[in-house]
Amino acid sequence: MFGYRVPAPDEAMLISGGRRGLGGAPFRVVTGHGKFVLPVFRKTRFLTLAMCESEVVETCVTRQGIALTVRAVIAFKVGNDVESIVNAGQRFLSDQDQMSVLTGRIFAGHLRSIIGSMTVEEIVTERQKLATEVLDTSKAEMAKIGLHVDSLQIQSIDDGDTGYIEAMSAPHKAAIQRQAQIAQAQATQAAAEAEQEAARKQAEYARQTAVVQAQYNAEVDRAQAQAAQAGPLAEAHAQQEVLDAQTELAERAAQLRQQQLVAEVVKPAEADAERIRVLAMAEAERMKIQAEAAASYDRVALDRMLIDQLPQIVKEAAAGLSGANVNVLNGTDGLGEIAAGLVGQGLTILDSVRRNLGAPGEGSSGDGTDGRKSRGDSAERHGGRVEIE
Repeated sequence: MFGYRVPAPDEAMLISGGRRGLGGAPFRVVTGHGKFVLPVFRKTRFLTLAMCESEVVETCVTRQGIALTVRAVIAFKVGNDVESIVNAGQRFLSDQDQMSVLTGRIFAGHLRSIIGSMTVEEIVTERQKLATEVLDTSKAEMAKIGLHVDSLQIQSIDDGDTGYIEAMSAPHKAAIQRQAQIAQAQATQAAAEAEQEAARKQAEYARQTAVVQAQYNAEVDRAQAQAAQAGPLAEAHAQQEVLDAQTELAERAAQLRQQQLVAEVVKPAEADAERIRVLAMAEAERMKIQAEAAASYDRVALDRMLIDQLPQIVKEAAAGLSGANVNVLNGTDGLGEIAAGLVGQGLTILDSVRRNLGAPGEGSSGDGTDGRKSRGDSAERHGGRVEIE
């Protein structure tokens, strides 16, 4: 609309030509809104409120007398309050670029003053302290001209060709290099130890793997060997069992053969020996009787003696029979027949003895030889009737 003016967000509108502003200022300040301005009667100008910067490059001498070239950057702007706008407008409205020039000169002076009271070591190591002191000393002066400093940055400090800062930094550089070398050595050592540890772990893992593999191979070989030996072992066990059975069978056969030999050889031999013994005893007894009869010529006594000795003969024959191997085929009848045979043989022996001895004048010759021969033949004939096995 005609006559209505609005300042930008980062501007202050200054209206002159009417009533005075705050504090007797020659203009009124309008920010953040528009205002009707009468043409011809009122004049409108605009003051920037935006951020500005000023670069300062100044050679300063320290307390030690060493010249330093200091480069700094100041960020500033016109204050937002009406008083700061009025102060800045009265000084810089016609030439707002002068704000940066004047600000640089003000800070250059303060830099020289403050650096002159400090040593190079303090300036280099305490830059923030230097910037804070410069800001504090320039704050009141900058406020008078309506400017507000937001920040001051010391960009560089150079001692030219003197080499003081370089020499001052040499021990630190050496220490830093030494620390860097130590750190590098430690890092290298740590890396080597890590590699060695990794190698040890890998070797240990390989060893354990080899042990496990060897154990597995041993178990496989053992199982294969057992499987390979299972057949021969089973066959050997079977053969051993067959041999044991054959041995037991052979032992039983030997025992049976021994029993057969005892039945077939030993028992018959014992029976034959017993038979011979009985016959010999009978013969001896007969000879004894004959001798006694011949000595006494008493036939009656001889007969009585024979009769008395007959039971003893039969008893001896029965005793021999008890130890013999007698085969009885018809039970009790057979035993009766054997007993009757023994008695009959005993009576036959008695009768033979009587005949051989002869009745009075019978069977005897002048030399007595026929009688003895007849008695011997009779004994020989009747001796063969006793059959013992």
